[in-house]
Amino acid sequence: MKIATFNINNVNKRLANLLQWLREARPDVACLQELKAADSEFPVAAIEKAGYGAVWRGQKSWNGVAILARGSEPVLTRNALPGDPTDTQSRYIEAAVGGVLIATLYAPNGNPQPGPKFKDKLAWMKRLLAHAAELYTLDAPVVLAGDYNVVPTDFDIYATKSYAKNALLQPEPRALYRCLLDEGWIDTIRRLHPDTPTYTFWDYRRNRWQRDAGLRIDHLLLNPKAAKCLLAAGVDRDMRGREGASDHAPAWIALRDAAAARPRGSASISV
Repeated sequence: MKIATFNINNVNKRLANLLQWLREARPDVACLQELKAADSEFPVAAIEKAGYGAVWRGQKSWNGVAILARGSEPVLTRNALPGDPTDTQSRYIEAAVGGVLIATLYAPNGNPQPGPKFKDKLAWMKRLLAHAAELYTLDAPVVLAGDYNVVPTDFDIYATKSYAKNALLQPEPRALYRCLLDEGWIDTIRRLHPDTPTYTFWDYRRNRWQRDAGLRIDHLLLNPKAAKCLLAAGVDRDMRGREGASDHAPAWIALRDAAAARPRGSASISV
């Protein structure tokens, strides 16, 4: 099973790019962030025509997340991150696909910091940690995929001081991301490519794509059941260089016999 995460940065504006990538890369599951479209504006007809079922939670002009499944319908299990009933932002969704529980997330950016947006970022990440602790113990493979808006270490960004005050690099969100790994979640890119600089985001400004001045902020984390099936991981860098591209490139993993890892006799995943 090939599972990818792609911050599409406006699903309707970049629909042609998305459909081209789906045809070429043929992910079994595609997790999308930053739809920037209300629920009714999600291009479900075009995505179904491309051979994908979908679940999504949109938000007009901002945020928005979706999970696409090739040749099947994702089974929605959750459409919001628990822990704050007043949170109305569309940043989290979960679905079961082929015996794997897959969550896609779009964490708050947190800029400018310090300030209320940075506090909101940290609070959201703490809620993610609490929910991830529950998902971690499930007797099924679980994937946490998405735009975490965290650069885990200085190795995950090009050599620069220009991001020194950026929320993505601050000690507090880095420590919260590290808590996920300390709990046992596997950072797939670092597990398989520990010594290779690997970026998933290049800002549109200052020719950062042309200079390969990138950051790694899109991650796919696995619980132990899923980690046992990990075969490969990578980034489809070339998508960032295409006309009308998102400022992110898709990151992906390949899992072996993921469906076989679910409990015997289980036809679905309950959370």
